[in-house]
Amino acid sequence: MAAPLALPLGERAVLDAVRREAHTLTGDHRDYDALLALMGDARIVLLGEASHGTHEFYRERARITKRLIAEHGFTALAIEGDWPDAYRVNRYIHGAREDRDAEEALRGFRRFPTWMWRNADVLDLVGWLRAHNDSLERGARGAGFYGLDLYSLGASMEAVIGYLEGQDPDAAARARKRYECLQPYSAESAAYGQAVLLGVGEPCRRRVIEQLVELRRRAGDYLRRDGLAAEDEYFFAEQNAAVVANAEEYYRTMFGDHAGSWNLRDRHMADTLDELLAHLDRHGGTARVVVWEHNSHIGDARATEMHQRGELNIGQLMRERHGRDAVNVGFITYTGTVTASSEWGGPAERKRVRPAIADSCEALLHATGIPAFLLCPLAAGESGRALHEPRLERAIGVIYRPETERQSHCFAASIARQFDALVYIDHTRAVEPLERTPTWELGEPPETYPSAL
Repeated sequence: MAAPLALPLGERAVLDAVRREAHTLTGDHRDYDALLALMGDARIVLLGEASHGTHEFYRERARITKRLIAEHGFTALAIEGDWPDAYRVNRYIHGAREDRDAEEALRGFRRFPTWMWRNADVLDLVGWLRAHNDSLERGARGAGFYGLDLYSLGASMEAVIGYLEGQDPDAAARARKRYECLQPYSAESAAYGQAVLLGVGEPCRRRVIEQLVELRRRAGDYLRRDGLAAEDEYFFAEQNAAVVANAEEYYRTMFGDHAGSWNLRDRHMADTLDELLAHLDRHGGTARVVVWEHNSHIGDARATEMHQRGELNIGQLMRERHGRDAVNVGFITYTGTVTASSEWGGPAERKRVRPAIADSCEALLHATGIPAFLLCPLAAGESGRALHEPRLERAIGVIYRPETERQSHCFAASIARQFDALVYIDHTRAVEPLERTPTWELGEPPETYPSAL
């Protein structure tokens, strides 16, 4: 329960509105009835998270996703993860025998941060997806699992070549030759951006585009075999070729143009999602996809200070392209623990999440005294109108630096314009990695935790 606060009259009115309209989350099956009603016939439901390492965000998104798939006919889950790694999971949940179980299917996620998808909550969800698909009648499509991101430069090059080796060995040799200039950077892709600063790069750009164009031009030849499997295999390869082309541009620009590289990545994710919808549409019915990404990607950038920096995101693009067919849901917390690292490439740590800054939206919602609740619909109610004014909002990615909380993790946003609905959980805990490091097991010593705001 929140401590009593001496609030100005306007803030008390906001709290009163939130308390009246909050749907308290109790763990009951009907917790998200109002949210599913808001979604209606939407084709795209984007579920966010305020950190990449919070158990409750994964758990609640899984609860919503299971209902959308089992009760509302959603076709797929698309994640802020790499295309080839997620496609390995997709094959497993559709009955492929390469992996013995869900844990093995998740072993493709080897790139930092491994805990983001190799964690106990995702493991449970992948097991559920396999069981769900196994329960369907023979011939039914089942739910899929796909990655939208572009960081898999090396793995995607290997996948394109591997596909072509089975279709056209000469084309595979051409692909291998074109990708040659990127091979030195396949294990550490950011090094390509550094090399570009020294004058390397344009030949790679031309060659990866040539490879994507050739693959698309030869699609008819590769799809002579009838059937869903052949189309899926080609689609997997084509998207990998697109990943290589966009990853090359992303890494080439990442050191000189932050907004440009951010926008390229989110456009890639939005385009991949649209390509996925079109691909699934071709196999009967209207595809419907759940998306799991960070709040900074799925919350409309135009409602945040990102817009002033010239940045957009997938949430904005989906609203612009699909209107009411896209619904986005934010997830935030006040305090607890989180799985994160202190630096890029560092070990997973179980860190304490500092109580939110006093003038933030998290601190305001904490003052309601309600441990967990849903605000839905956000913009239409009194609480939405009350939350229309910009406030600070916290974003923890894979790195968390509480000692510079305000500078590193807080940004201004109008939460009522950013999201269609909001899930608030006051106290949360760190997601459990499948590989627990000593630093995670130990946790952050209490004496190192700053007590002052």
